Amino acid sequence: MKDDSNKKIGVFIIPSVLTAANLFCGFYSIVAVFKSDYVTAAIAILIAMLFDGFDGKVARLTNSTSRFGVEFDSLSDLVSFGVAPGLLIYTWALNGYGKIGWLAVFLFIVCGAMRLARFNVRSSGSSDNRYFLGLPIPAAAGLIVTTVIFDHHILEMGKELRPIVVLIMTYLLAYLMVSTIRYRSFKDVHLGERKPLSALVAAVLILIVIVAEPQIMLFVLCVLYASSGPVERFLVPAIRIVRRKAHEPGAHKGR
Repeated sequence: MKDDSNKKIGVFIIPSVLTAANLFCGFYSIVAVFKSDYVTAAIAILIAMLFDGFDGKVARLTNSTSRFGVEFDSLSDLVSFGVAPGLLIYTWALNGYGKIGWLAVFLFIVCGAMRLARFNVRSSGSSDNRYFLGLPIPAAAGLIVTTVIFDHHILEMGKELRPIVVLIMTYLLAYLMVSTIRYRSFKDVHLGERKPLSALVAAVLILIVIVAEPQIMLFVLCVLYASSGPVERFLVPAIRIVRRKAHEPGAHKGR
């Protein structure tokens, strides 16, 4: 009986330790920002994203989800994906803009906090886990940190262009997080399901490209995911309407 009790407690500890690792990476990113080591700060947030993905998976696989775990995860996410990337972009690009700069960062953080609060409220009474409502805060932080890495290694935006790009991106990400635009969660994808061989080949090719050019591909993947919601909501229906009108009877009579 004692062994079963210890085993049960241990199962609950595992996802909490992963969440604590997520929080540690966010804290370490803040420390790196104070040292003006922006690339290290960005990488620390990327590692925090990995821990954030693992803790939920482990909790579901071990059937150890709890209200405490949900709240601990949200608080950790606010630090790692709200405060840490906010300080990063302010110090890296927006500190010369004064009030405009720190207000943009505050908007990003408060929208991230509201996004997390809304997710907790909705997840308790929602059974559809295929979509997120609004851009998830880890994805918003991912776009910020991959922009920092991409700029450091390849883009090299100047001091004149960088604040403008980051300011626009910050406002867009803040809006997307609290918007009602749906984003695919990919939680309905099960690794144990049988897939065609072509799917395995495609996954291996994507992995090879990411490993070969991580500075480019991580940025591209974050941009694609952040834009997938607006594209699926606005652009795809517009294309369908145009195609439907083009195939309606009498559409080509004037030709």
